Amino acid sequence: MLDQLAYVIPVMGILGLATAGLIFSWVLKHDGGTGRVAEIGDQIHRAAMAFMTREMRVMGIFTLVIGVLVGIFLTVNTAVAFFVGAICSTLAGFIGMYTATKANVRTAVAARNDGATSALSVAFFGGSIMGLTIASMGLLGIGALFLFLIGTGERALEAAGTRDHAIEGFAMGASIVALFYRVGGGIFTKAADVGADLVGKVEAGIPEDDPRNPGVIADNVGDNVGDVAGMGSDLFESYCGAQIATIILAATTAAGGTALMLDTGVDIREATLTLMLLPLVLTSVGLLCSLLGIGLVKVSAGLNPARALRAGTMGAALLFMIAAYLVTAALGVAPGVWVAILVGTVGGVIIGSITEYYTGGAPVRMIARSARTGVATVMINGLAVGLQSVVVPIITIAGIILVAYHFAGDYGVGIAAVGLLATIGITMAIDAYGPIADNAGGIAEMTGMGPETRKITDSLDAVGNTTAAIGKGFAICAAGLAALTMIKAFINVIDDKVPDFLSQISLGNEMVLVGAFLGILCAFLNGSITMRAVGGAAFEMIEEIRRQFREIPGLLEGNAQPDAERCVKIAADGAMKRLIWPALLAVGMPLGVGFILGAQALVGMLVGALLGCVALALFMSNSGGAWDNAKKHVEDGHEGGKGSEAHAATVVGDTVGDPLKDTSGPSMNILINVMAIWSVVIAPLLSPLPIWIDDGEQPTPQTEAVEAAMHEHATPHVRLVVDDEAGEA
Repeated sequence: MLDQLAYVIPVMGILGLATAGLIFSWVLKHDGGTGRVAEIGDQIHRAAMAFMTREMRVMGIFTLVIGVLVGIFLTVNTAVAFFVGAICSTLAGFIGMYTATKANVRTAVAARNDGATSALSVAFFGGSIMGLTIASMGLLGIGALFLFLIGTGERALEAAGTRDHAIEGFAMGASIVALFYRVGGGIFTKAADVGADLVGKVEAGIPEDDPRNPGVIADNVGDNVGDVAGMGSDLFESYCGAQIATIILAATTAAGGTALMLDTGVDIREATLTLMLLPLVLTSVGLLCSLLGIGLVKVSAGLNPARALRAGTMGAALLFMIAAYLVTAALGVAPGVWVAILVGTVGGVIIGSITEYYTGGAPVRMIARSARTGVATVMINGLAVGLQSVVVPIITIAGIILVAYHFAGDYGVGIAAVGLLATIGITMAIDAYGPIADNAGGIAEMTGMGPETRKITDSLDAVGNTTAAIGKGFAICAAGLAALTMIKAFINVIDDKVPDFLSQISLGNEMVLVGAFLGILCAFLNGSITMRAVGGAAFEMIEEIRRQFREIPGLLEGNAQPDAERCVKIAADGAMKRLIWPALLAVGMPLGVGFILGAQALVGMLVGALLGCVALALFMSNSGGAWDNAKKHVEDGHEGGKGSEAHAATVVGDTVGDPLKDTSGPSMNILINVMAIWSVVIAPLLSPLPIWIDDGEQPTPQTEAVEAAMHEHATPHVRLVVDDEAGEA
């Protein structure tokens, strides 16, 4: 049975890609517009693909260098897995971006010609291609590598008890792509958005998405590179990382044996192989549940858009919980594993609901009311909302860890992360729907489709803002659990190499504490770097938009065309120039800390970074989302409406919140996942102690006993030397 399951997994990936292709052909059958409508749609599409192509060229060089180094210093199989992961993630982002920039104009035309139900269907199905592609490429890539590196039959049983599979290279390759797509795309989109808003809406007093604004095309392009390709690569990294880390946990812990099987007398190799395959089987089932959820949205499209999308999400999650129970029972896995899967899935729903409340409920209206007294109170209340919004998600993540660990140990934490991400197909579909709806509104405004069309696209966009905020909260939770699973896998790998390593990494160990402080430093430094990157690129964008308003005769009067391509180029140049520092931080810190301070310090750094990144990401994303929706609440006619002083105050709040929620906050997910998976990959090369203490040899039981005595009794100036042969100090 296990052999058949191993072959089913990549087949499910192919099935998902085929389904995505059929949906794309359905989207293309819709009217893409003519004249100015088609021209604007093509302009956004070409600019988005040009930026992605440029990004891929730089990323390709970076990936090639790292892949060669991995092959030299680790294994050829690890390098192969690394390149496969990079290719799968790149293709997923490329396909998602391509289809989203074809669906946006068709959504606008559907809103004008056929009404809200048709527009919702086109936008959602356009986004579902991204979701299905991510899930399918993950299953195809990891499933094929599982067959290639681990195999089936007796070969798989022999490999089950070891960790030398090299499959972690796949997640490492995906993390490199996510670093470029998410951080680079985030800098691009917010540089364009901030520039277009500040000069257009605040200084020039023209509406959002006004065709006179030179930054509007760049802003619409940015929605795709940041929130489609960027978010997609973010979730793809967590999706694959959680599965691979769980595979490693199954292979390297006692929980990977008979302890988690109904029949404790089963052969330990067969039990381990079952638990290694389980995350892949669950995500395959999750893909089927996502397809059913997508169908449920189609059936419910005539309802309120928010209700239709929620029905699809909740329906897919409920189906997955039932299916997961049947799968674990069929494979003979203990019920505690299903409980861990259940708590991960439920935790994701809770965090999504809390995020929806803080970015679309009473806190947003409170921020909007405070705009009556100016910018300062908008900023103060937005910060307060963001800080408070961290509380329940952190408690939820802690609860997931406690329950999952209680019922299934370390493996339970990993499988909970898999449960959270298993229905990524519909989760990402709903998230990608947002930028498509936003682009449709921009196209409707720029081409003068009329107030009725704009009313429909605005209603879709309002729902899209909420789904995007929920998606960000979900992504943060997923990244945190995936990173925690990878950290546990890293500890197990080192523990295999160094006996009793686990007992050495307590808070009483100064190297662990030093590493923890360095990890928190990474989170705050990454936030600073990415915020400054947006600020610098936005400054250039603002100056260019001002220049065009000043120097192009008749532009503000609507008698001339802006130079939109120049603004796109500035955003692209700004993103590529400023991407290098976040990349160096994410890649360089594990290498520096691991090889200089040792594996103990690296564990501390990963834990510190995990806590710092999750807390900061939640704060940044939710405060930014609250400011954004407070502005939209005022624009809907509340607190004075558009053009009022309250509106101007909320625009400033939204402008500050934009890089928080779309660049710095999401970059935290990438940072912790990149650092965690890099640590797993380089683990075989590391020593537990700093290079000036450890002589590179594995400690014997005698040396461990002496070192423990030194920590407890000896002064720091005494060095005991052990004669290992005699067993005497």
